[in-house]
Amino acid sequence: MTTVTTRHAGDTAAPTRERRPGSDFSRLAKQIKDAGLMRRRPVYYGVRMALVTAAYAVGWLAFATIGDTWWTLLAAVFLAAVFGQVALVAHDIGHRQVFRRSRSSALIGRLAANMGIGMGYGWWQDKHSRHHANPNHEELDPDVAPDILVWSQAQARRATGLPRLLGRVQAYLFFPLLTLEGFNLHVAGMRALADRSLKQRRIEGTLLVAHFVLYLSALFLLLSPGKAVVFLLVHQCLFGVYLGAIFAPNHKGMPTLNGSDRPDFLRRQVLTSRNVRGNRLTDVALGGLNYQIEHHLFPSMPSPNLRKAQLLVHRYCDDLGVAYLQTSLIASYGQALRSLHQASSPLRQQSRPA
Repeated sequence: MTTVTTRHAGDTAAPTRERRPGSDFSRLAKQIKDAGLMRRRPVYYGVRMALVTAAYAVGWLAFATIGDTWWTLLAAVFLAAVFGQVALVAHDIGHRQVFRRSRSSALIGRLAANMGIGMGYGWWQDKHSRHHANPNHEELDPDVAPDILVWSQAQARRATGLPRLLGRVQAYLFFPLLTLEGFNLHVAGMRALADRSLKQRRIEGTLLVAHFVLYLSALFLLLSPGKAVVFLLVHQCLFGVYLGAIFAPNHKGMPTLNGSDRPDFLRRQVLTSRNVRGNRLTDVALGGLNYQIEHHLFPSMPSPNLRKAQLLVHRYCDDLGVAYLQTSLIASYGQALRSLHQASSPLRQQSRPA
């Protein structure tokens, strides 16, 4: 069964009607292609990557210039945002939005992810591809696996260990736990090196080790031990919160699937995703992932084209009667937290005295 979430005031959605014969997605894809929205944007990505690279260099230059004072924490805050932007660039590269050739994508993607921010590119690409294929499917999407949190009441009833311990109050712990997400990415990338099926394992390992050696050397050579540790914590914790703030609005609180419950491709992507309304600043801060529905339907579409695609996709879904959800950024966080609280209700009921 599909778990249906409650719509909130101000959300844009339409009721789902019976699907039409044939492939609804292929007709939409033709409209998108005819509009030229799948064409690559080399100038855009050239400028964007140059700006992110410059910001990265400025952040570390500021760190070195400020030196061994507490003002260096300003550089930590700035670099947390820059690391998030590097992750967004690596995301677009991984989806083949930037380069036509897979070899170029793999090379630049590994340099950005492994060397730039200490994230395992191959590990992330495998995990993220499985998520895109089956978003919010409890057995097939690794992003809704009950490793720390539970995402549905069914998972809550089966929970053991940490999810069972934290589940009762998980909605209150969600944002605090995001401070650990940066560390989690580093650990997961290193652990993935033990998997012999990982492509270019030696290159990935070399780049990851180089990142951590250079990063820790810079901190502990230029700063006193106490300041170095505080810098690391501020930088990595804010980096994790920023990443979580980008990805939390996309699917959390949307319908979840399980078992053989697999709608057709268009509905599988649209019904489990949520768009975030905003302006150009929102587009930059969220890397275009605020157009999550369009991104999931067309993952190789360059992110600057998603805003234009949104108009076509929304109109098309309305014509089909497929629910298309848009909301504000703050409202999306509220929906995600309410969903977490509802999902964990069986755990709170179990803890009540008979």
